[in-house]
Amino acid sequence: MSRVLSAAAVALAMVAIPVAGEAQSPVNSSDAPISFGADSGEYVGNTVTLRGRAELIQGQNRLRADRVSGLSQTGESRIEAAGNVYFVTPEQTIRGDSAVYTTADDMIVVTGDVILTQGQNVLTGSRLTYNVRTRTARIEAGGQGGRIRGVFYPQNSGN
Repeated sequence: MSRVLSAAAVALAMVAIPVAGEAQSPVNSSDAPISFGADSGEYVGNTVTLRGRAELIQGQNRLRADRVSGLSQTGESRIEAAGNVYFVTPEQTIRGDSAVYTTADDMIVVTGDVILTQGQNVLTGSRLTYNVRTRTARIEAGGQGGRIRGVFYPQNSGN
């Protein structure tokens, strides 16, 4: 029983600790340009809305969804993504039903049927808050009696 709890604690820690040496990587800098693509889009005021296979790329991070809105040329944005949301980094993939990414604090909140994968490791829940700058995450269960779930594969130490 204690071994199972230890594995669960390590699995949760996997999303709470940034990959060594990469938290300050310029490749993932929030100052990097943002490129985008979609089946259609509109530009109203200073805000871009993308529909159909919408994708935003900044550094090595990518946000994909059926619809993305709120991208602003003025700097800080509150980007909302809906439908088949994926946020992909070099180490992790986060999937959910919807997401809100606030560029001012580099936080993305993914909700719905959330799945976080890192290598073979998997965590599921209903809400995930991810800090793009520090690469740390917090996953939560939803509803009455909801639970997070996970599968963690310990790294082989070579012994």
